[in-house]
Amino acid sequence: MNESPKLGLVSVAVAAALVLAACGGSGDSGGEAPAATAAPSDTAAAEPAAPTAVEQPAPATTEAPEPATTTPEPAAEPDGEAAEEKVLTLRYWQAPSVPSPFLSTAFKDEDAAAVTLEPLAGYDPDGNLVPRLAAEIPTLGNGGVSEDLTSITWRLREGLQWSDGAAVTADDVAFTWSYCAAADQSCAAINIVSVEALDDRTVTVTFDAPTPYPYVAFVGASMPVISRAQFDGCVGAAARACEDQTNAPLGTGPYRIVAFEPDRRAVYERNPFYRGEASYFDRVVLEGGGDAEGAARAVLETGEADYGWNLQVDPGLLREMEGAGRGRVANAFASLVERLFLNQTNPDPALGPDRSEYLDGANPHPFLTFEPVRRAMSMAIDRTALAELYGFAGEPACNLVVAPANYASTANDGCLAQDIDGARELLDSAGVVDSDGDGVREHGGTPLQVAYLTSTNSIRQATQALIRDWWQEIGIATEVVHHDAGVFFGGDPAEGESYRRFFGDILMFTEETRVDPQQALSLGLCRSIPTRSNGWSGENIARVCDPEYDELFAQLTHTPVGSERDELVRRLNDIYVQNHYVIPLVNRGLVSAFASDLQGARANAWDSALWNIADWRR
Repeated sequence: MNESPKLGLVSVAVAAALVLAACGGSGDSGGEAPAATAAPSDTAAAEPAAPTAVEQPAPATTEAPEPATTTPEPAAEPDGEAAEEKVLTLRYWQAPSVPSPFLSTAFKDEDAAAVTLEPLAGYDPDGNLVPRLAAEIPTLGNGGVSEDLTSITWRLREGLQWSDGAAVTADDVAFTWSYCAAADQSCAAINIVSVEALDDRTVTVTFDAPTPYPYVAFVGASMPVISRAQFDGCVGAAARACEDQTNAPLGTGPYRIVAFEPDRRAVYERNPFYRGEASYFDRVVLEGGGDAEGAARAVLETGEADYGWNLQVDPGLLREMEGAGRGRVANAFASLVERLFLNQTNPDPALGPDRSEYLDGANPHPFLTFEPVRRAMSMAIDRTALAELYGFAGEPACNLVVAPANYASTANDGCLAQDIDGARELLDSAGVVDSDGDGVREHGGTPLQVAYLTSTNSIRQATQALIRDWWQEIGIATEVVHHDAGVFFGGDPAEGESYRRFFGDILMFTEETRVDPQQALSLGLCRSIPTRSNGWSGENIARVCDPEYDELFAQLTHTPVGSERDELVRRLNDIYVQNHYVIPLVNRGLVSAFASDLQGARANAWDSALWNIADWRR
């Protein structure tokens, strides 16, 4: 399978709301990111989705230590000819095409850039904001975020230098915004009015409306800072022609790029002007090509590589490889939940163009609008058994927003226990019974027969088979249907095979909610329902219109980071989960491999996989 598409940080229009991916969240096909909303994903359980840099609720306010103000000397060469060069080898089975997150929507390219380019702030494995080029994280408390939530002011560390020794200034940050906005990428989706350098170390980002989660631009690997001096002549249409600059960007990270071969490899050397301690490795080689299994073997069995990326490989095979003792498998979780959408509109083919059309609530589903039926369907599912299909790359999920921890509701943990008998009793007591003895219950005279749709993928088909059997035990007949992922996620949204058109009763894919889930939660609004009038472009796939949900979401868009915002997110999650409009199944992780002697490397599903490469050593 291809990598999950990335939901670039820049796709976060927080004023309206915030999101992936890949199998999940927002786009589920190849290595490309969705435009501005979260899209579903098509990577299977044994094929975990690649991570996406995302946003963060309660930002850390610890000030970053200032670097020395003197220009660092280039790292000393080892003494004597016998000194062996220390090389770090990274194996990416999808080779990078360009080391720029501004000219590509693929994680492989974002990571190739992240070795040398840095943002103002990033995320740790728990989804906490950490300063990178910024001296600290701006907040309401320290005055970095304006009281009216319409601006955020960042202060750069002192003494920052590009990898050629030139000074980094706030003007470079302002220029980066101009470059990104002109690159025809999703920067255009951010509600930013201006990015202004106030002095050499201070830059203010102004939004067009109150933005409760202002950590949008220059946060995470999808939007690092670049040098104005290097890229000033490469803005807009000229960007693609600037291969010399793009393939060898000046950076501020621990390594600087010295050679780039598109779709093959990238080579880096130690950056002598890095603000921190000199990096351990003399050289970093990012090798591309092959397949995920080959990347895994290179780390776990042959020892040819130190890191293997996005290992979409059968978990059992990975464990077998791990037995060779040369490396370890690592799994990182964010909030990438495989889920079922229960159609609240009628998908009867006899309705013609009105099939699965909301029609302002005048076209309800004949039995999925009856809450006891939806609840019984959820109760019958064994989420632990489904997570086992993913091996160590999956864990049972009872929420749509499962992380960071401050946003995760604890009100739905009962879903972890499958309850077939309880589901039967619930349906009996609600009058949903099998009146004709054919093994299928009826509601209002309509048999409980559902068409269950998803993309073609071995893990998804295994999931369908298990759920079909469990629903049969409670008197619900299920037809399983799957479509090619390219058509399901990337085809004409007006066609029946498209997940948005939803010609069925149950639909399954993965969505990502990111560090700050406002955009993802916006997909549940009444206005987000796919309809004829909006060209089926909405992402409220279940066609739910809940006034209470819309009202709470409106509050969220004006509530700053903190405990009140946390509670609103949990309540919005609970409305969907406790009404069973959408049924969460499994939270999917990012699987990678590290050499046994590699120290300091920490898997991270919130930011670039190479987020802390400065700390990697033997």
